[in-house]
Parts: sequence; C-alpha cells; structure tokens
Amino acid sequence: MSELLSSIEPTIDFSALGEHKGFLNLPHSIHRSGSHNIPIPVVSFKNGTGPTVLLTAGVHGDEYEGQVTLTKLVKEITPDRVNGQIIIVPMTNFPAAKAGLRTSPIDDLNLNREFPGDPFGTPTRQIAHYVETVLMEMADYAFDIHSGGSSSHYLTTILFQGSKTDENKQAELTKMVEAIGAPYALELPSGGVKGSRASMSAAARQGTIGISAEFGGSGTVTPESLESCEVGVRRYLSHLGVWTPETPPSVAKPGGTEFFNGTIKNLDVHAELSGLFEPVAKLGDRVEIGQTAGFLHHPDTPWQVAEEIKFEATGVVMSKRIPGLVERGDGLFKLGAPVAN
Repeated sequence: MSELLSSIEPTIDFSALGEHKGFLNLPHSIHRSGSHNIPIPVVSFKNGTGPTVLLTAGVHGDEYEGQVTLTKLVKEITPDRVNGQIIIVPMTNFPAAKAGLRTSPIDDLNLNREFPGDPFGTPTRQIAHYVETVLMEMADYAFDIHSGGSSSHYLTTILFQGSKTDENKQAELTKMVEAIGAPYALELPSGGVKGSRASMSAAARQGTIGISAEFGGSGTVTPESLESCEVGVRRYLSHLGVWTPETPPSVAKPGGTEFFNGTIKNLDVHAELSGLFEPVAKLGDRVEIGQTAGFLHHPDTPWQVAEEIKFEATGVVMSKRIPGLVERGDGLFKLGAPVAN
C-alpha cells in the first residue's frame, strides 16, 4: 500500500497477522478538548493467503442492523478460521452512528454521498477519503451494509452496480448476490453524480468488487431483519472462502433471488407538497403506472382535498416511507423493475 495523505491514524497494523482491535483516530479539535480524536472502531483478522474483505456498517448512523451484525461477528471470528483478511468497521461515520442520525451532527453530511472525499475536508469527507483510498485500496471485496434507517423500511435487498462491459465481472457479481440468498437484488446505475459518490463507486475506483444491501429499517432492529443480515454476511464470507465458521451457514436456495432493475426512470416517488402521508401500497406490492400510491392530507386546512399520489412506473415496491409527516421533496416509495427472464 502506497503512502497516502490522510490525517486519520490507525492504531492497528493492517499488515500484521492475527486479530487486531483498535481505532481509526480522526483529529477533530473541539472546545472540550483541543487535541480530541474521533475514535472510529476497526478490527482486522488476518491469516493465510485468501482475499481481503472489507465489511462496513454505520455509514448512515440511524441504520442499526449492520452495526449489530458486525459487532456480533467480531466476537465470533477467530484468525485460525480465516483465509485472507477481514477488516470490520461497524460505525464508519462514527459521529452519525453515536448520534443515531443519517448524517453527521458535526458537518451535516451524508457519508454515502461524499466519496471520494477530501483529506483536508470536514470529518465526513476525511472519513470518505480514508475509506476509499486506504481501506478500499487494500480490499479485493467490500460489503457496505445498510437499511432504511429511521425514515423508511426496505425489503431485504442486495444492491449492486452491474458491469455492461465486463462479462466476467457481471457473472461474478451475479454468483455473489445469489450466494447471499436475499429474496431480492436491485441493480443500480453507476453513472451520474449521486452514483459516483456512493460506496460502491468508491470500491470500483480502487478495483474492488463492491456490493451493498438493505436490511429492514424503521429506526429499529427486528428479529427478521437482523437474521437476514447475519445469515447474508455469513454466506457472503463463506462464498468468498475467507472465513470458515464453526457452524457453516445454510446454503442459499438456487434461483431464490429475484433480480430487479433500478436504472430506469421514475422508480422513486417523492412528495410534491407537505402534509400527512397515507400510504396505500405496501412493501412487496407489484404496481402499475398510474396506480394510486397514497394520499397527502392537510389537517391544518381539513376542507382541502387530499392529493392523490400515483406511481409513474411499473414495478415492485422495494421501500416505503415510515414517518407520516412529510415535506415537499421527501421520498415516499422506491420501486424495482423486474428483470425479464
């Protein structure tokens, strides 16, 4: 690994064999402590000659399934059962995760919209820069775990950016997704400003095979979503051959994952006015263009007619907003378009 400009200092040696626990210390001077460090926890397990895998969660601080899963995994993995290296960062945007917020309370930035970051920027941008140019650079594979957070709930869905020009990479991605065994997989666009600033694009820029996933949400952890996350991560590591747990994970059912296209237009539904949202569609519903998605009510002027919100694409409801109070521009639904067989 080449020397890179970053103010973040790891307290562990990533090249060392065995199990190493510590922090990625990000200097951030505050009133209470002029020499304060933001301590981002990190664990490395290294043994054998297999691939290097980076597991991250807490990129959005109000998404808890991945943080719990990786915290439990740290206590289960032992170096003698590792072939390669597993790097675990359960609270990647540490200030946001400590506060339980999607964005950092320090700079109000969304880490998954800040890659490739800036070594001289605010804390979130410095974290993005370190993850992309140091951690992603070391990794052969990266799995960034998400959920709907406090504002929405997702079906268990693997997210990936397909490769239209590399058939071998596309085949590897497909096998990886199917091995995880989630009921759904959504191919996302890789172009555009939004896409290029997310973690999967950060991985691609470093030559790393990166995927992401959504496991539940609603600002809580349910037994169902946590089980899906834990099983999915275990299958992922087993598929890559980097970890052999004492209790092998169940094998995913062949053909059990339904693939959706998230690259076409009008799959997202947003509020065009403020009000109280009444959803009509449910998670997993198959909907058509022009079908009613919900209504927007105005209790402050109860005589005002409610706005009917309609879907502008045909697909399956992959995520749904949780809070009833909405403002103009808030996301309400996200669809996936089924891929034709």
